[in-house]
Amino acid sequence: MAAANGSGGKGFEVPKVEVRFTKLFINGQFVDAVSGKTFETRDPRTGEVIANIAEGDKADVDLAVKAAREAFDNGPWPRMSGYERGRILYKFADLIDQHVEELAMLDTVDAGKLFLVGKVWDIPGAAHLLRYYAGAADKIHGETLKMAQRMHGYTLKEPVGVVGHIVPWNYPTTMFFFKVSPALAAGCTVVVKPAEQTPLSALFYAHLAREAGVPDGVLNVVPGFGPTAGAAVASHMDVDKLSFTGSTEVGRLVMKAAAESNLKPISLELGGKSPVVIFDDADLDMAVKLVNFATYTNKGEICVAGSRVYVQEGIYDAFVKKAAELAKKSVVGDPFNPRVNQGPQVDKDQYEKVLKYIDIGMREGATLVTGGKPCGDKGYYIEPTIFTDVKDDMSIVQDEIFGPVMALMKFKTVEEVIQKANNTRYGLAAGIVTKNIDIANTVSRSIRAGAIWINCYLAFDPDAPFGGYKMSGFGKDMGMDGLEKYLQTKTVVTPLYNTPWL
Repeated sequence: MAAANGSGGKGFEVPKVEVRFTKLFINGQFVDAVSGKTFETRDPRTGEVIANIAEGDKADVDLAVKAAREAFDNGPWPRMSGYERGRILYKFADLIDQHVEELAMLDTVDAGKLFLVGKVWDIPGAAHLLRYYAGAADKIHGETLKMAQRMHGYTLKEPVGVVGHIVPWNYPTTMFFFKVSPALAAGCTVVVKPAEQTPLSALFYAHLAREAGVPDGVLNVVPGFGPTAGAAVASHMDVDKLSFTGSTEVGRLVMKAAAESNLKPISLELGGKSPVVIFDDADLDMAVKLVNFATYTNKGEICVAGSRVYVQEGIYDAFVKKAAELAKKSVVGDPFNPRVNQGPQVDKDQYEKVLKYIDIGMREGATLVTGGKPCGDKGYYIEPTIFTDVKDDMSIVQDEIFGPVMALMKFKTVEEVIQKANNTRYGLAAGIVTKNIDIANTVSRSIRAGAIWINCYLAFDPDAPFGGYKMSGFGKDMGMDGLEKYLQTKTVVTPLYNTPWL
C-alpha cells in the first residue's frame, strides 16, 4: 500500500479552513437553535472537532416549515415567472463558481473527500446541475386535451408546495443540489436537513442562495440528528412532499412517518450493492481500472459502488492479479494531498462498520487478497480491500458495506451471471464490460437496476435520470424526471358552446 500511513506522504500544504456558518438558516437568517443546543462536527482525517453546529430539533423544524409555508402561500417565489426564477438560480450557480475552493475545503474536512476531486468535479458539477434546472424553470407546461365531448380540457403543472429534503453525508454538495435544484426551479419552497456528519457546505449554500436573491423562507437549512430533526421533517403535517437519500433501514422509517402523518408523497434513493460484470472479451487493463474506480471512488462511500465484481472464467485469474496490484498502488492518506487516491471514512462509526465487515468476510471463508487493515495512527483510514473465493450468500456480497471492499467472483455463462447479478435485494446500478453489442444489450435489459453503465462507470449527467429498483427505492433524481416529482398535475375542463370544431 503506497504511503498508507494516514498522511499520503509529505510535501504538500494543508490549507487553513475557515468555518463561517454554524447556525441554522431559517427564513433568510442564521439563527441559534430554539433549545440553544449545539453538536460537534469532526474532521475524519484526525477525529478532531472542526466546529460546534446549532442542533435543530422539532421546534426548529416547525419554524422552518412555517417560513417555507408562508413563502409558498404568500411569497413571490412560486408567483415569479419561470424565467425570473431561472435568472436567480443562474446567479446562485455563478456564486458557487466563485467559491469553489472554499466549498471543496468544507467537504474535505467534514466528509474526508478528496480536495482535488471536490474542486474539479463535485462543486462545479453542482453548479452545472443548478444551471440545468435554471434553464428548465421556464419550460414547465401542461397539455391541451382532446376531449371526447363538447369540453375544452387542459392540464397545469403546479409546484407541489413545501418540500422536505433529507440529505446524506457521502456527497454533501452533490446530494444537496440533486434535491434543491429541481424543487426550486419548479417553484417549491424547501426545508433541508443535512446529515449531522456533514452540515458545513449546506449552510454555506444557504448563504449563497440569499446572496443570489432567493427570497426569505424559500430555502431553509436545519442541521440536526435523524431521530429528532429528520423525524420532524418526515412527519410534519405541513410538508407536502418528502425526498430522502440514505440507507434502506432509515428509508423505511421515513416512509412510515410520511404515511402516518399527512400521507405526503415521497421519493427514496436508498442502498445499493451494484454488480460489475466483466466478460472474457474485455480489454483487461481497462476493465481492471474501471472496477478499481467503481469500487474505491470516494473510499467506497457511494451508493452505486461496484463492489460485487463478476469476472468470466477465461480472464478471472489474470484479472485478480492485476486488480490486486492496482489496489496495492493506491495512495491512502490526507485528502488535501493531490497524490492521494483515497481519504478517510466519514467518521468512527463508519470506519468501525467497514472493519467489522472485513472481519466477517474472513470468518465466512472468503480469501483476503490484499488490504483489510486500518492505516495510520489517527483518523479513519482503511486499506483498499479485495476478497476472492466469495459465495453469493456471504454478508460481504449481500450487504451494503459503504467502504473500500471489493468481492471478486467467477462466472461461466451469460445466463449464470444475469442470475447472480440479480441475486440481491437492491437495484440501483450495474456495470458491464464487453466488446459484444449483443451481450451488452441482453445483459443491460436483464439486470433489474435503475442505471446500467456499459464500458464505463459512474456516468452521471444532469440529463440522465437516476434512481433505483427494488429496495434501492423509487423516484428519480436528475433529468426532467427529477423536476416532475416536484410538480403535480391539475386537469381543468370548461364546456364549449357553439364551437365550430372539436
